[in-house]
Amino acid sequence: MGSGQVTSSVPSGTSEFQGKHVTVAGLGVSGLPAAKALHARGAIVTAVNDGDDARAREQAAELEALGITVRLGDGATLPEGTELIVTAPGWQPDKPLFRAAEQAGVPVWGDVELAWRLRGPDAAPWLAVTGTNGKTTTVQMLASILKAAGLRTAAVGNIGVSLLDAVLGDERYDVLAVELSSYQLHWAPSLRAYSGAVLNLAPDHLDWHGSMDAYAADKGRIYEGNKVACVYNVADPRTEDLVREADVEEGCRAVGFTLQAPAVSQLGVVDGILVDRAFVENRQKNAQELAEVSDVDPPAPHNIANALAAAALARSFGVPAQAVRDGLRAFKPDAHRIAHVADIDGVAYVDDSKATNTHAAEASLAAYEPIVWIAGGLAKGAEFDELVANSAKRLRGVVLIGADRALIREALARHAPEVPVVDLDRTDTGAMLQAVTEAKRLARPGDTVLLAPACASMDMFTNYNERGDAFAAAVRELGA
Repeated sequence: MGSGQVTSSVPSGTSEFQGKHVTVAGLGVSGLPAAKALHARGAIVTAVNDGDDARAREQAAELEALGITVRLGDGATLPEGTELIVTAPGWQPDKPLFRAAEQAGVPVWGDVELAWRLRGPDAAPWLAVTGTNGKTTTVQMLASILKAAGLRTAAVGNIGVSLLDAVLGDERYDVLAVELSSYQLHWAPSLRAYSGAVLNLAPDHLDWHGSMDAYAADKGRIYEGNKVACVYNVADPRTEDLVREADVEEGCRAVGFTLQAPAVSQLGVVDGILVDRAFVENRQKNAQELAEVSDVDPPAPHNIANALAAAALARSFGVPAQAVRDGLRAFKPDAHRIAHVADIDGVAYVDDSKATNTHAAEASLAAYEPIVWIAGGLAKGAEFDELVANSAKRLRGVVLIGADRALIREALARHAPEVPVVDLDRTDTGAMLQAVTEAKRLARPGDTVLLAPACASMDMFTNYNERGDAFAAAVRELGA
């Protein structure tokens, strides 16, 4: 872990943007507040957007009423005179707009970068979280712990709450719990968090980043300039490698989290207790009890890891142990994240529709045994051999749905040929009920029927929420 002098960005007032020609790329959750904030600070703003649908037109009308120029259906051309681009996080770096900006020497910021630069002089520090899986849950746990400590806070960022709104709003915060995607980090060169965490790394969004190395490097930006702690996953050495490569403030420490007994400067688990050997006096000999595993809802292994990461960030901010326990007890997970739906005839039915990639599905499968697994959807280029090989011994049976189910079926034939597989070749609204019915037929008392698709949902459903709702409805119909 390198150490270098890091200076915070000077908070920007009206003067920096007065009369500056700024192009905002993309509307939506981030583009709308970015365009408004820049316009309010005297910038000459042009908003561009690839799409020209009803929602985009509604947002365009809102901006045009303020005197902001909007170009719908044209996100490729660099508006004349542009001096800065502020982009929505999902826009890929190889878009023609950005190639034109690079040729013209025009800098590109994301909404996170803009929010960071627009912070006031007494702005709340950021406790930042990224990773392939578990980000939202960890940030929500962190916010719950901070609130239990009596701190004014909010869960913001990639979680769906604009950082610009949090930074520029009237509410004053003591600290912010910030979820950051690899996209957001890519476009945030001057971000300097108080403490940051990378929860895990697995192949994801490689079409956007171009390679696993580029994806990991963007995740690793969360550690740059950290003040107190760089929190990493002991079970994922690549996260510790990113800490070693980071340039941080003098005195910042590497702090690991593990599901095993913790070494010095780690948080971990001992006899069902979450313990801290990082933020205690004489950590060579002492450990602080924080909470019980049973305080984590649900107490699946990957969710305990999320809780430890959240606790590490909170402890780096001086939060007492009691608040960690109280915050974890108060936390309730979002829907479709290893959510217990019902027990029918001694079989548990669990909805983890949010497990949209192989890494998330493997973590979910590791939490139960034996399992009848409902899987499939859009693979997004994923390969399933490692997932199936690592989970084969837990499987009672598998029900496959969705466009790319053949890829999972082939992996099962290679690594779990003895496991019975039902392959459903249908995508109508009754498909999930049939999938659950087939899973019930395969299951025995004591088993778990687990929806952990390892795939995206858009081949059959609007999103993973709708897929999870369909599963829960099918389970309730079966139970009735």
